[in-house]
Amino acid sequence: MKLSDITVLNEKETRGGFGEGIHEIGKENPNVVVLTADLAGSLKLGPFIKDFPDRFVQVGIAEANMIGIAAGMTVGGKIPYTTTFANFSTGRVYDQIRQSVAYSGKNVKICASHAGLTLGEDGATHQILEDIGLMKMLPGMTVIVPCDFNQTKAATKAIAAYEGPVYLRFGRPKWPNFTTEDGSDFVIGKAQQVSEGTDVSIFACGHMVWNAIEAGKQLEAKGISVEVINIHTIKPLDTEAIIRSITKTKCAVTAEEHNVIGGLGDAIAQVAAKNFPIPIEYIGTNDTFGESGKPVELLTKYGLDTPHIVAAAEKVISRK
Repeated sequence: MKLSDITVLNEKETRGGFGEGIHEIGKENPNVVVLTADLAGSLKLGPFIKDFPDRFVQVGIAEANMIGIAAGMTVGGKIPYTTTFANFSTGRVYDQIRQSVAYSGKNVKICASHAGLTLGEDGATHQILEDIGLMKMLPGMTVIVPCDFNQTKAATKAIAAYEGPVYLRFGRPKWPNFTTEDGSDFVIGKAQQVSEGTDVSIFACGHMVWNAIEAGKQLEAKGISVEVINIHTIKPLDTEAIIRSITKTKCAVTAEEHNVIGGLGDAIAQVAAKNFPIPIEYIGTNDTFGESGKPVELLTKYGLDTPHIVAAAEKVISRK
């Protein structure tokens, strides 16, 4: 597909995709249960709660207890989805996730909304930018960062059938929704090829995939051939897709709404270093906390918007 052919279907919150997905998979799988730490509204759980009140647990502001309860539920064959903000899903309960979920390989789905800078006005204390790194370092933990409403819905449903602990990360604001409505372009562990190109590879995840597409369009208007790849599954990483792309373009840009230390960029660089060393430029926050502000303005201030991706691509091409 050409980047110019990609159009926005609508703008929807990725957390809304989670809400629809959990409701649908709840209808299909009676073992799916949902726990929340006082954030049912923010995670769009209303329809699930209405139809399956006996499969919903309101834990309250007690995230550590929520993880422990979820781990215990798996022993009886349940598939628990824990829900709260990304900061509270990881930073606040890392010990419980490590000891009670990851260490014993419990089938818990940790669903984390309001991730990254685009949380916006709530500021640095809520804008976790370290969670991908925290979670991907846990042995056996699968890490998924879908790019839009449709893909978040597809991922929410897919992880119910995926055995083992999963971290599913999504966001707060309305965002361009452009992937297939039926979710057919989402497979856990398989990168989504958005476009094919020969001059530069742009690897992105989450909200940054759309910014990468927009950057690609601008670069193509300048005569630069751009390969955009959506790395929605950070772990297990689709190393074959990465190697195939970088051996063709011989340079790359990574784009993530996360600290450049420990996130997608580090994962891509590790693959390149082991298999086909190339110049790489990183788009992400640079070892810093965020701040309160409007989501799009924060992306611009911290260098995560489309112009910064364009500049990074031009710079990395010059380094070949």
